[in-house]
Amino acid sequence: MLRWRARAHKRNILYHTYKFMSINKTINSNEHHKVAAAASLIGMATLCSRILGFVRDVVIARLFGVYLYAQAFVIAFKIPNLLRDLVGEGATNAAFVPVFSEYTPRDKKKEFWELANVGMNVLLVVLSAVTLLGIIFSPFLVRLIAPGFSANPVQFQTTVLLNRIIFPYILLIGLTAYSIGVLNSLRHFTIPAFTPCLLNISIIVFALIWGEGIKGLASGVLVGGVLQLAVQIPVLYKKGFRFRFTNKFNHPQIKRIGKLMAPRLFSTAIYQLNNFVDTIFGSLAFVVGEGGVAALYFSYRLIQFPLGIFGNSLSQAILPTLSCEALEQDHTKLKETLSFGLRSILFIMLPASVGFMVLSKPIIWTLFKGGKFDAYSVQATANALFFYSIGLFAYGATRILSCGFFALKDTVTPTKVAAVALAINIILNSVLMYPMKLSGLALATSISGIIGFFILFFLLHKKVGGLNLKALFFYFSKIFMASIAMGAVCASVLDSGIYWDTFLGRVVYLLLPIAGGVIVYVVCCLVLQVKELNSLWRWLKDRKPAI
Repeated sequence: MLRWRARAHKRNILYHTYKFMSINKTINSNEHHKVAAAASLIGMATLCSRILGFVRDVVIARLFGVYLYAQAFVIAFKIPNLLRDLVGEGATNAAFVPVFSEYTPRDKKKEFWELANVGMNVLLVVLSAVTLLGIIFSPFLVRLIAPGFSANPVQFQTTVLLNRIIFPYILLIGLTAYSIGVLNSLRHFTIPAFTPCLLNISIIVFALIWGEGIKGLASGVLVGGVLQLAVQIPVLYKKGFRFRFTNKFNHPQIKRIGKLMAPRLFSTAIYQLNNFVDTIFGSLAFVVGEGGVAALYFSYRLIQFPLGIFGNSLSQAILPTLSCEALEQDHTKLKETLSFGLRSILFIMLPASVGFMVLSKPIIWTLFKGGKFDAYSVQATANALFFYSIGLFAYGATRILSCGFFALKDTVTPTKVAAVALAINIILNSVLMYPMKLSGLALATSISGIIGFFILFFLLHKKVGGLNLKALFFYFSKIFMASIAMGAVCASVLDSGIYWDTFLGRVVYLLLPIAGGVIVYVVCCLVLQVKELNSLWRWLKDRKPAI
């Protein structure tokens, strides 16, 4: 009986991993179906948004390459993107929803909408002030984020102009994130789930209309922000929200929201600072070469694709289970689930790391080559992708380890480790950028990520009373061998000379080694008796068709 339950537990996590869902098995049947439907919807919306984001990056790359205007846009968009992550992911998930959910019963509807209105007013005042200050101090912000741009007056002024045009997006996305928090508290997910797609669609459309006019990208961001907020308004109105100006900002729950936001904002800020470090060093063209900021951006976006889909999905699926198991005095089940999560993420991310390394140049050449994205752009971006890929498995595994700490109600340790990784990244960037140029910046990020992973791993190993190190190392060795075999096959197919210089030819040139590598990886896993492959196969075999 216990063995059957363990297998069912693993199949459940795999189900959510590959379907991009997070469902808590402890809730009742009716609620289970509601959460499943919402999670499926959010998963599909996330996939759509990432695909559209990829198309957006391809359009930008082909219009502007990795040169002046592409770099100006990347820097100008950095600040609003930072606040989107802080307000959207940090505040909505960690602060807004838990507090608002206490007021959702029917007898508290009046109090719910009163709190929602006060919160909207507070956010409107704060974000308006931030937007105004950002526009005024735009030159200072550009010098801070991209100090290397000061050497080129045209590049510097272009970036300042774009940053000032884009800055109101902070106000729009902040209000959008707040609206999403209110709607999610009311169990409405449809419109909020697909909201991010509107930004990517807007940027794509405006970029294509304006062509090589860089202001088109900035206009697309602003219009996208307006659309993201606008689609929330009818739903909020239908639910009962009526906005009115007020000067009563001292609502007790607003202070509570602020306290809940602080730790998450700090943790997210450290993560974003790590990204800004690469941008700061990448702007030093006299050291790392031309186009560093854009090349790092395009390559890191590719790394985020498998990480966002598989890493986020698995971490979301495994956290509720870990949280329940953490309540037990005996952490045996918790340790088993953590080990399973690490094995599952390594099963995907380790071969992805090797695949990106071997196929870095064909991937960039096939997806981005064209227009202003010339041979130099391809080589610079491919180099960054190669070295970023080294740490891909660590990025994914760190998310699983962080879930272990969150389940144990420890949010401080992951934050401290992230700060250590940030310091290591800064030091390594300073050392490696001279001999390796742009590649050194990507390598520094990978090394700091791997070091952060090992620190978190051993701290969690100690905290839970010991993970099965021998079994995990043995499993890692098997996956590593299978990944190396896969990489060797991919390299052999690339060297076969099957290539012709058309878009279709480049696609075939890329797909052939991928197909061959996947087949070899699966065969090697079968030979080495990798349990995760067998579990996935049994799930696919036993799964009943949807009605």
